Amino acid sequence: MNAIHLPPIGNTESGIVRELIYPLQKIFHADVVLVQADVPMQAFYDVQRGQYDSTSLILHLRGMYAAHSTHGITYLAVTAEDLFIPILTYVFGEAELGGGVAVASYYRLQNERYGLPPNRPLLVRRLIKEAAHELGHAIGLVHCSSQSCVMHSSTNVEEIDLKGEKFCIDCTRLVEQKGFVFSKNTSAR
Repeated sequence: MNAIHLPPIGNTESGIVRELIYPLQKIFHADVVLVQADVPMQAFYDVQRGQYDSTSLILHLRGMYAAHSTHGITYLAVTAEDLFIPILTYVFGEAELGGGVAVASYYRLQNERYGLPPNRPLLVRRLIKEAAHELGHAIGLVHCSSQSCVMHSSTNVEEIDLKGEKFCIDCTRLVEQKGFVFSKNTSAR
């Protein structure tokens, strides 16, 4: 049986991570568990950019969880910190394709970052989509051309808002091949 472990890292509000458990259980039909992790976030902080290097963070997580990921556990670290990769200004998350580890940030998913009032339900919906997207990469899925699929690429929050929370039919088949089992009504149309 496959399982998903969610370690909050950095200055992350554990309550928001708890809000991912049930939706991710529904999306992946897997056990989703909140776990603790001791990740030295300062080691990944880039002073010049004022952000955290998500690729270095992924490599660290892979080292931490290498032995466990071979036992059907996929890890999604969740953080409140602002992430980047060298070729982009920011990223919402990153995963090692098929490597069983990923990270998702809700820093840029917050309305406050765009001069708007806080909206917790919208933040959680965005984070669910980003979490499912990065978990999809962690189990081996690439970006999807279907705009309603959670695996569709998003470069801004508006694109996240437009896509669905579920996998399209083609991506659902790929996820099922990875050992996650869906009911007939779980894929996006």
